[in-house]
Amino acid sequence: MFYETEDNRHGLPHDPFKSCVIPRPIGWISTLSAQNVVNLAPYSFFNGVASDPPMVMFASNGPAANPTKDSLANCAETGEFVFNVATWDLREAMNRSSAPVGADADEFELANLEKAPSVLVKPPRVKASPIHMECRVHQIVDLPSTDPKARNALVLGRVVGIHIDEAVLTGGLVDMAKLRPIARLGYMDYTRVDLVFDMARPSA
Repeated sequence: MFYETEDNRHGLPHDPFKSCVIPRPIGWISTLSAQNVVNLAPYSFFNGVASDPPMVMFASNGPAANPTKDSLANCAETGEFVFNVATWDLREAMNRSSAPVGADADEFELANLEKAPSVLVKPPRVKASPIHMECRVHQIVDLPSTDPKARNALVLGRVVGIHIDEAVLTGGLVDMAKLRPIARLGYMDYTRVDLVFDMARPSA
């Protein structure tokens, strides 16, 4: 099959785009507003984009009812955020933190999660998460939006500090069998990293 995305007439029960770009790491982003209100939200468009210096990104596509999501608004106001790794054990809490609540709501409390202080930035970390990356906003890039009332934006962050629980290390390496991160697929589907295999890069 083939379809043009401009009119999106794919003839399928649901838009297949998100099911074709898989798996996607979950950017569980904690931020702090200028009024010191904490926000925690998962983003399925998230990834690392550079390693020297280390940088990550997440993309926020706000609905018309809330065109600029709280995470994006807080990043623009304060210039800081924390990426918390979402794991199998934290899947339900991660999902609860995605609820469409008001800007004054604390998703940590909603998801029954304990906060941990960060070292270099103000937003707190999800204490139960085994890996955190403290980030400073490098740039916010506005993207095209098919809904003129909804803001679509990309947040690029420079990672300034990384926390790793030594319980997920084996021989000095992050052990996926211990970490058990989850990732987003399409529709309402998720996956867990269970299989790891090694392939050496070919020589010239």
